[in-house]
Amino acid sequence: MDFSGFLNNLTPATGFFYFLSFLTILTGLMVILSKNPIHSVLYLIATFFCLSGHYVLLNAQFLAAVNIIVYAGAIMVLFLFVIMFLNLKQEDEESKTNLTKIAAMVTGGTLFLIFVAVFRKTQFGTFNTYSFDSQVGMVESLGEVLYKDYLLPFELASVLFLIAMIGAVMLGRREAGDRHF
Repeated sequence: MDFSGFLNNLTPATGFFYFLSFLTILTGLMVILSKNPIHSVLYLIATFFCLSGHYVLLNAQFLAAVNIIVYAGAIMVLFLFVIMFLNLKQEDEESKTNLTKIAAMVTGGTLFLIFVAVFRKTQFGTFNTYSFDSQVGMVESLGEVLYKDYLLPFELASVLFLIAMIGAVMLGRREAGDRHF
C-alpha cells in the first residue's frame, strides 16, 4: 500500500494515535538529549501527558487522570524542586570519565538488543470486534482485577508504603539536643 492509500484509510482515532506516538517518542528523546536538567523534567511532563492521551484512546480515563494527577502533577514537581535545590552546574558534566560513558553505551546497547529480541519473539493477538468489551479500562473493571487477581501484591505495596512513611518520619524527627533553624 502506498502513502496516499494509507492516508485515505486513516481514521481520526488512528491519526490521533500516530500523532501521540510521534510526540511521545519525540519528548522522550528530548528528556534524554536535553543538556539542561530542568528542560528534561519539563519534557518528561510532556511525555506523561502524551501517555495519558494513549490511556484515553484505550478507554482508560481513570488511569489517564491518575497519570496526570500523580505523575505529571506531584512527582514531576518534586523532581523539579529537587533539581533546582541541587543547583547542578556545568562542571559536573565534565567529571564523567570515559569508562562511565563506555559503560553507559554498553548497557544501552544491551538493553536495545534485548528489546529487539523480545519484539521479534512476540506474537500479537488479533482484534475481534464481536468480543470487544467497552468497560475494560473503567474504574469498576480495574478494581475487580486489582482486588481479585492482584490482592496480595496490592496489600504488600501498601505495607511497603507504610514502612517507608514510618521511616521518613523517623529520619525527619528531631532529637532532644538538635538546633532549631
